[in-house]
Amino acid sequence: MTDDALLRRRRTTFDGVAETYDAARPHYPRALVDDLVAACGLGPGDRVLEIGCGTGQLSVDLARRGLDLTAVELGPALTTVARRNLAAFPQARVVVGAFEDLTVREPVDAVVAALSFHWVPPGARVARAAAALRPGGALAVVEVQHVAGGTEAFFAAAQDCYLRFDPATEPGFRTPAADEVPPAYPELDAAASFGSVQRRRHTWEVDYSAERFRALLSTYSNHLDLPVERREGLLDCLAGLIDERFGGTVTKRYLAELVVALRAS
Repeated sequence: MTDDALLRRRRTTFDGVAETYDAARPHYPRALVDDLVAACGLGPGDRVLEIGCGTGQLSVDLARRGLDLTAVELGPALTTVARRNLAAFPQARVVVGAFEDLTVREPVDAVVAALSFHWVPPGARVARAAAALRPGGALAVVEVQHVAGGTEAFFAAAQDCYLRFDPATEPGFRTPAADEVPPAYPELDAAASFGSVQRRRHTWEVDYSAERFRALLSTYSNHLDLPVERREGLLDCLAGLIDERFGGTVTKRYLAELVVALRAS
């Protein structure tokens, strides 16, 4: 299977677990959302287009700030949940579709993508984002990665579970430290359609019970891509590890990188 075919197949997997996705995926730190809004120069009434909103983990925070939000989401089930979560905000709407196929009739003040920009075909994402923006408008991309910290002994022991059940596991893999994670989307630094690029990073930690951690992993595309028996075996192995060796709770540390690029005039 080609990389493009794999991308197109995996990006549709989340729709089958929409309710679990809504319950299990962490929301973004308030400081990160504040940084995003400030770096984009956004205020109430400004027009924002969000790529791949999922169930609205970021959308709700943007709508609370009075932004005129249009979110595009590939999955019909995810869209249903996102609309439910945004029901209190009449200036927010969610449409079903792929960002690269969307017709933007009026340029927006910002295009925002949280954990979704990598699902847009690489040959289209920068150009399509630039085309949707007014001159001087901002593209804000958030990427999140699990980094070293939290219950490190658990994540080291968890590799035995992955080696047993996931053939794609790299032997000797270790969770990288935050300062080892390279900058996200260097393509934006070289894009002629964008000028200055800012990067800001935030780390935070979330505690997980075995049940909650299992639910979280069951929303990851690489886990959803495993055959059912392997996936269930992996999740059972990890949940058992949490309960039997780590007192029923583990802590996971996240790194979020916010990348903001301004549309050239």
